[in-house]
Amino acid sequence: MALTDINTRTVLFVVALVLVVVGSGTAYWVETNGQTVEVRDVQFEATNGTMMSGELYIPPDASTADPAPAILATHGYINYHETQSPFAIEYARRGFVTLAVDQAGHGGSDPPAFANGFGGPPALSYLRSLSMVDTDNVGLEGHSMGGWASVVAAAVYPDGYESMVLAGSSTGSFGAPPGSPEFPRNLAVIYGEYEEFRYMWAVEQARNVPDSAKLQNVFGTDSTIQEGETYGSIDEGTARQLYTPSRTHAGLHLSPTATADSIEWFQRTLDGEDPLPPGNQTWYFKELGTLLAMLGGVLFMFPLGSLLVERYDRSTGFRRDRPDSLGLTGVARIGTALIAFFVPLVTYYHLQEWGQSTVAASALLPQEITTGVAVWATFNALVIVVGFAAFHYRNEGSFADLRASYGLGTDDGFRTIGRAALTSIGIVGGLYLLLSVTEYLTGQGFRFWVFGIRPLETFQFWIFLRYLIPFTVFFVALGVLLHGELRPQGGYTSFRKEMATNWALVGGPFVLLLVVQYGTLLTTGYLMDNFLTAGVELLTILAFQFLVLLSIAPLVSTYFFRKTGRIWTGAFTNALLVTWVIVAGTATHHPIAIF
Repeated sequence: MALTDINTRTVLFVVALVLVVVGSGTAYWVETNGQTVEVRDVQFEATNGTMMSGELYIPPDASTADPAPAILATHGYINYHETQSPFAIEYARRGFVTLAVDQAGHGGSDPPAFANGFGGPPALSYLRSLSMVDTDNVGLEGHSMGGWASVVAAAVYPDGYESMVLAGSSTGSFGAPPGSPEFPRNLAVIYGEYEEFRYMWAVEQARNVPDSAKLQNVFGTDSTIQEGETYGSIDEGTARQLYTPSRTHAGLHLSPTATADSIEWFQRTLDGEDPLPPGNQTWYFKELGTLLAMLGGVLFMFPLGSLLVERYDRSTGFRRDRPDSLGLTGVARIGTALIAFFVPLVTYYHLQEWGQSTVAASALLPQEITTGVAVWATFNALVIVVGFAAFHYRNEGSFADLRASYGLGTDDGFRTIGRAALTSIGIVGGLYLLLSVTEYLTGQGFRFWVFGIRPLETFQFWIFLRYLIPFTVFFVALGVLLHGELRPQGGYTSFRKEMATNWALVGGPFVLLLVVQYGTLLTTGYLMDNFLTAGVELLTILAFQFLVLLSIAPLVSTYFFRKTGRIWTGAFTNALLVTWVIVAGTATHHPIAIF
């Protein structure tokens, strides 16, 4: 190992750890409002005996002797309590005891998803049981499916709350009770002008929500609803108000305007709050902090992997020279690149929707979203394998020579694969340990907006093992594509160029998808869903997470192919990381037995 390589690795280690320390420290300081707000991880039992979890924000003046008003903040589908932190931070700064809860089957709450009224009723019951809560001043705030949890909670405990905010959500959807001029009590609706889920209030375009007959019924009017005007009476519990910030569905999480609208409503409808103006906000510094910590965590894998590969190689000869280029050339190369770029894009909606609708959630495959992604990944792996077989058929030479040229070499039989697997476990395990220590010391994870890397719950570990197989197949196939068929021509002259090219091939399709979809939405008010599946809205938002993961994957694959001369370490590292992130971050739809 050259001295410059050691120095570079040391610099990367230092930069990564500085990002984690500074980012998580900043996030902690903001979340606790300079250590004046106590933030607790809490667990409580739901009515059916399952456990639920969340994060409880306790302002400095809230106590048994002087109970404070409280707010239950509930996230949407395939998220967890951290996505509600912008709202929770600002509520707590204004004196509201705030419970940011994990919905049933999400985060740390036991599966299945959708049980117990999405987790809304037991969460409200728990919040009201706290001695520091003024039970006559409780508000409910929910984003998307979290709004349905709020509506169900309001129906179960009609005297248990005073007001509600539905952000990107509605009454009368997915089993939530319908609304009326009297139910829910003192309701504010925050509905983004570019909301993807137009069906929430049954409008053709989100910007037309003031003319929604469904919403007008809840507001007690038959004419266009005027934004900023209060309908009904706060004292009588019939007050209604509409806010339409220029945001998308998920964009409400990063909207100072939506946060301020929510604060304003609760300050008007709940008593005893701090008069801090709604526009005085600090939550975005936490989002910046956890983003820096996430970048540091991802960066940490590279110098750690370099160190593990080097140490392993000293005793086993783990590394080898990179194989000579035997990739495709000419028209075949261009055609393969185009297929590799567009097939994942074209199949993105249909295969995931087909997988979710065809493979029912079960004890074996309990996560609908993860199953859909696994079906998509498996199909795309098969496309690559067919291309590999066709190239082998056309290529002269033994299969062993061709396999070696693809970075699939196993000079020491299965020991080579085993060593790569152990190295990958060390790399991802190191990241997991870093995240766990960071969360233990600061309570902060690695996340930004709708994307997060969080530890696995015990029941999720068994799910992780089941889904690891299809994702491993996919990333091995991806390694064959990037470092075999489409290996750089003319040698390995530019590491940065190779990384950039591979990122463009793997992450680029999802940049294109998001640009086209949101460009269409911003200009027409619609997503391109006429020829797509029924789940286009959710899967389009999910594409942001795809973009992050499929931006990291080609960098990891390229880096470790360069380090080892084989695809195994990069493929296994990607499979472990991606399976972990997806399983920990989505909903579990079937009860899981822990063995």
